[in-house]
Amino acid sequence: MKTFDVQAISLHVSQQQAFAFIADAQHLPDWAQAFASVEGKRALMRTPSGKVEIDLDVRASSETGSIDWYMSFPDGSVAVAYSRVVALDPDNCVYSFVLTPPPVPLEQLEGALEMQSKTLTEELGNLKGILERGQ
Repeated sequence: MKTFDVQAISLHVSQQQAFAFIADAQHLPDWAQAFASVEGKRALMRTPSGKVEIDLDVRASSETGSIDWYMSFPDGSVAVAYSRVVALDPDNCVYSFVLTPPPVPLEQLEGALEMQSKTLTEELGNLKGILERGQ
């Protein structure tokens, strides 16, 4: 059983521009379907069971291009999303995202990860559109 998914998308914007947008958690609702809203270090997430308020810790490094989100749920579970923006040249970059298992019981893992993977593909397309239209 696959327990992770890695996806990447090329972006026709500078690494600095992509990094600044992606690392700003306030933009998550613009491109990431699970986020209904973000205010400071709190977020309202859409889940299969309804909306839930979580703590959101964004750990970003402009030096390495890494942007990781630590999401703490009311039940104490923590989900982490790992990503990185890498410059290809001054006007182009690639954004990669490592999708790790959601905090669900093992018997639900495969279906949940598959569903999240499909959603991630759509979200990366949304992100590309937002960033490239903003030029």
